[in-house]
Amino acid sequence: MMSLQEAVLVAGMAAVTFLVRWPVLALFSRINLPRPVLDGMKFIPPAVLTAIVVPAMLMPAGSLEIDIANAYLVAGMAAGIIAFRTRNLLLTIVLGMALFLFWRWLW
Repeated sequence: MMSLQEAVLVAGMAAVTFLVRWPVLALFSRINLPRPVLDGMKFIPPAVLTAIVVPAMLMPAGSLEIDIANAYLVAGMAAGIIAFRTRNLLLTIVLGMALFLFWRWLW
């Protein structure tokens, strides 16, 4: 069960997120952005995902771990190759997680 303090914290974070994003969305919904800006915005989601995933793969315990025993790194690299070769999201997730679990069990 969530305490009152946690509920207020979550509500505050939601309010801040809304108040920061809403004015920008309201402004840019009325403006036609140039084509290069729209094309560049397509790279935002992969860049954000990369910024989240790569540190988690390289530093799962808080320090740099580039070795064969790092299941996060091995499975992440394999998932990247699978995704590049097959372009199949479900297959990438299933095989990546299976390899991750197998690698953790193996080491």
